[in-house]
Amino acid sequence: MDIRNRLFLILIAIFIVVMIGSNGYFLLFRGEQRFMECMYMTIISLTGVGYGEIIPVTGNLSAEIFTMILITFGMGIIFYGISTLTVLMVEGELSGILRQKRMEKKIRKLNNHYIVCGGGETGRPLIEELIKNTETVVLIEQDQDKAAQCQAISELLYVAGDATLDHHLAAAGIEKAAGIATCLPSDKDNLYITMTARMMNPTIRIVSRMTDFNLEPKLRKAGADCVVSPNAIGALRMASEMIRPTVVNFLDHMLRSQKGALRIHEIAIPRHSGMVGKRIIESGIKDKYNLLILGSKVEDRDIDFNPSPDYKIEKNSIIIVMGEMADIQRAKKAFSAG
Repeated sequence: MDIRNRLFLILIAIFIVVMIGSNGYFLLFRGEQRFMECMYMTIISLTGVGYGEIIPVTGNLSAEIFTMILITFGMGIIFYGISTLTVLMVEGELSGILRQKRMEKKIRKLNNHYIVCGGGETGRPLIEELIKNTETVVLIEQDQDKAAQCQAISELLYVAGDATLDHHLAAAGIEKAAGIATCLPSDKDNLYITMTARMMNPTIRIVSRMTDFNLEPKLRKAGADCVVSPNAIGALRMASEMIRPTVVNFLDHMLRSQKGALRIHEIAIPRHSGMVGKRIIESGIKDKYNLLILGSKVEDRDIDFNPSPDYKIEKNSIIIVMGEMADIQRAKKAFSAG
């Protein structure tokens, strides 16, 4: 049984016993005693405090029998509740509930974060990379061992549960999330989450994991913006290792180096940005932010690779850069300002 249900049932059982005792004394003495006095008598009897009889039980056969029955069964329930609560505290389950509550409160405050469904072989490296890129991540995972492995990467926010259930997606803040990645082993589960996520947030970016290539059209029709096959990516990696090992080695060092957070990233240029109309050489992107521009993309047009210093930055464009994540974040903040 779920720990919350156990605690709830214990509290309900204690409440019922107290109410039975209080009403029993009240009826036995036909209203001669105040209800609060009856409740007080019940509680000191059940807890074994023994402050004395505030209700004249001794000498009243019915009251004596009722008190014996109440103490016999009531104290058993009280002691069971106390022992259960003690066990939960010793085992850390109660602290886990409180920690989960604090985590849920933090998730409710998030905006433009990323949700990862599944913390397995695909989800865990994905989470690590997103965190390296200074993104806020919420994991949905029902396997506690996998969740713990992901939390070892960083102090990760997570929802303990099945990602195919709507209320777990809602608990992860899907309505305010910027993107969601479905990384479950089952293609059918990923398809279902993709469809549900698109219904719950029409503007969210959805990246879906896929094993069966025949399922790609269905995933895209369900709302996936991008479909990724780990098997296909692995095959391309093996080919690259075979024919261009130095390039692969360079990229690996760039992504895995502990000396810095060098990444290839993108910077969005909104309509109101103060950089609109400026030439690249005037933007300070190289001198001020120490970033290397690799390309530029304007809406539906093809990517302009290695644009010249005289290239004019256009509104609603994407600048592809390489550099330290700290410098990229500074540039993103400056370029989005009016």
